[in-house]
Amino acid sequence: MAFWDRPPEERLADFARLRELDRPVFFAEPRVPFVRAGKGFHALVRHADVVAASRNAKIFSSEPAATSPEPPPWLAKILGTPMVNMDDPRHARLRRIVSRAFSPKMLARIEQDIQATAARIVDEVIERGVIERGDNEHGTIRGSTDEGPRDFVEEVAARLPIAVICSMMGVPERARPYVLSRIDAMTEYSGVRGSLASPRTLRLLYGNLRAIADLHRLVARLGRARRENPADDLVSALVNANPDGERLSVRELGSFFDLLLVAGNETTRNALSHGLKLFTDHPDQRELLLADYDARIGGAIEELIRFASPIIQFRRTLKEDHELGGHPFQAGDKVVLYYLAANRDPAVFTDPDAFDITRSPNPHVGFGGPGPHLCLGANLARMELKIMFRELYGRLPELRAAGEPEYLLSSFDNGITRLPFTYRK
Repeated sequence: MAFWDRPPEERLADFARLRELDRPVFFAEPRVPFVRAGKGFHALVRHADVVAASRNAKIFSSEPAATSPEPPPWLAKILGTPMVNMDDPRHARLRRIVSRAFSPKMLARIEQDIQATAARIVDEVIERGVIERGDNEHGTIRGSTDEGPRDFVEEVAARLPIAVICSMMGVPERARPYVLSRIDAMTEYSGVRGSLASPRTLRLLYGNLRAIADLHRLVARLGRARRENPADDLVSALVNANPDGERLSVRELGSFFDLLLVAGNETTRNALSHGLKLFTDHPDQRELLLADYDARIGGAIEELIRFASPIIQFRRTLKEDHELGGHPFQAGDKVVLYYLAANRDPAVFTDPDAFDITRSPNPHVGFGGPGPHLCLGANLARMELKIMFRELYGRLPELRAAGEPEYLLSSFDNGITRLPFTYRK
């Protein structure tokens, strides 16, 4: 994990050097507890290679696993197989069923809920503010407390997507703090530092697996209840047959909930945190956005996703011999699609290390490459970001990051675990 513990700019520089080579570089697999060591993988870092592999799912397979390192087979027997680890026809069937969660009709229905949640979050941020001495009679509210700077991740970024997902799924209010605690347990293992075989790491691994199992049990109970008494929520829609007679099993529902909590939660959470830091570091871009928010927020979100790349990579396994970018691969070879590197490819993006909300075109792969595994929840994430940034900057135009972020140590999740912030009302 030494590479992922380095500053972001150093990692990006290494990816730039890899892009300049004439072929993908092969890397050995790290040793992970309870996981059989793999033979290693080839790193795909060029935009063209990532896009080509993403489109050709018949050769670049998501089975047995799309994550690196691959989870052990026994884990799938216990927790089920998530959709990202499937190829067609299994993948196509599940995607048909769950796609109703992200239809324009469903998104339009939850838009008001997202707006209300965003407003409530900003209300509470303001209510927690303190009036500092020496200000005028009206007072100045800043994002700090007697204990020091407040954390944007905890107060804003982590709250919105979880609230939205729980609302969509029909998770009762009383259970939502429990869901958040289980997600935190899962994230803590993702950000583990030190030896992968240390007692602390093994303890966190156990906690991660237990948290996943806890969430499966919670949503399984909810699914069984909704089969008997359907309600106006996503779980009811998923566990009861669609017009084609298809529905999710209890195990499939649990795996989908996992996926939604990762893809639907971490992407928005990370993008909000990276966004605050980027707009603080680039005040000209913030002012450009606020000068015409409705016209520019769409482009700003695409540039934010490109620049931050909230999900760093996914893995594929070749089903047969194949040549990509002039380089031959053999059946069984593993490749890792580094979206973070592809999104900085100068062959596609002019001045790729510049944050430019007017960038057009912007064919980033921040939601995955084109093909059957393109992120289903991309439009939900876009809606959440548009509403949340409007609420934040509309009511707290002087909102700023007040220091450097603390990053999650992870090769998968480009996460920020803490970001101090300040504001003036």
